[in-house]
Amino acid sequence: MRREDVTMVYRVASLGLLLLAYGCTVGPNYQRSDVPVASTWKEASQSGIDTRSAELTRWWTAFNDPLLNSLVERAVRSNLDLRLAEARIREARASRAVTAAGEWPAVDVSSSYKRIRSSENAFAVSPQGGGGPSSFPGSNLDQNFYQAGFDASWEIDVFGGVRRSVEAADATVEASVEDRRNTLVTLLGDVAKNYIDLRGFQRQLAVARANLKAQQDTLDLTKVRFQAGLASDLDVAQQEGQLNTTAAQIPTLESSLKQAAYRLDVLLASQPGALWDELSKETAIPNLPPEVLVGLPSELLRRRPDIRTAERQLAAATAQIGAAMADLFPKFSLTGTAGLQSISASDWFTGRSRAWSIGPTISWPIFDAGRIRANIEVRNAQQEQALTQYEKTILTALSDVETSLVNYSREQARYRSLTDAVAARSLYASENDLAQSEATMAANLVSLYKALGGGW
Repeated sequence: MRREDVTMVYRVASLGLLLLAYGCTVGPNYQRSDVPVASTWKEASQSGIDTRSAELTRWWTAFNDPLLNSLVERAVRSNLDLRLAEARIREARASRAVTAAGEWPAVDVSSSYKRIRSSENAFAVSPQGGGGPSSFPGSNLDQNFYQAGFDASWEIDVFGGVRRSVEAADATVEASVEDRRNTLVTLLGDVAKNYIDLRGFQRQLAVARANLKAQQDTLDLTKVRFQAGLASDLDVAQQEGQLNTTAAQIPTLESSLKQAAYRLDVLLASQPGALWDELSKETAIPNLPPEVLVGLPSELLRRRPDIRTAERQLAAATAQIGAAMADLFPKFSLTGTAGLQSISASDWFTGRSRAWSIGPTISWPIFDAGRIRANIEVRNAQQEQALTQYEKTILTALSDVETSLVNYSREQARYRSLTDAVAARSLYASENDLAQSEATMAANLVSLYKALGGGW
């Protein structure tokens, strides 16, 4: 390459670097919003609740149930919702790579061969005034054309449109990671709740069947007494009514039991009935821990994945405003080609076949019927929606915890009253309510752990 050519390339490259160095990034810079929250939970004064910092990564182990632990571990390995969430993370990362590619030059290589015939009527009239089909006697109208080389273009991100898009893509990747964590939190809660429901239905079935047998014995005795003239028709009818009422509860409980088992199958990505051999053996409802550590509201903002997702979505929406605003400003590009051109294959690769071009271009939209400014308004509205959703997510999370705390504490009080009632008089209704309360109390604790964002 000649010296003047090298000088021209150097000047153009220097111009590009100068534009890049002095470029600015338009649009608002994102700053994490500080949302004020209460210093402690309003419902944390209940018995068995402690506001010390909680380690909730493996909260389900507090129930001391080996089968529950096994089900959770298998669900984490095989659950289909988690697989979908992981695929979305890979999609977001690939999309981010596509966006980031805009920061770099694009280089294409091409090679072509053409056989060309020029029109005889396309040549200018000869200076002598002859008007024949060709002004240049002996010229060859049929030619070959060989070409190979590189094409390069680079749009310099002077005003930060690409950088803002990459910033938004980074936040979107982080939001998809938090989405996966939120899916995990939901999965753990669903596995534990359905398992506890199943054990609760088993316990209620055992109570119903035991009471059915006792009521059948009582009915038989009442019939004997009736035949002996020691009981009336009304006594027999009352005993039959109690027996039939209890018997009517059993099919409903059996159906609910199977439904809980099938839901667990789906959560573990198994065929319906695959877990039945493990689950059908009756065991006790998981025991509750003596104390539940819930931490403080400020910790919840850092722990709950749905809050973290909403915050990252807000960051992405803020960066998209800057990407839209960059379209208001000029776009600077460097383009260039370098290659070999010849009409003969014999000298195609010689130095005389070299050809190249390089130079800057600038484009600036003058009239677009308001499209760019309307797009900026769209991005501003989306950012406002993301901020509102973030604030709403925080309030919902705080409400979830308070609700779970009051449900858990109130069910404990109900359970103690039912225990006293069963001890005073062993009736089917009281025993059934006690079994329901025991399962509900454990399920409420699961809901509390879920509301606290535990499990990751």
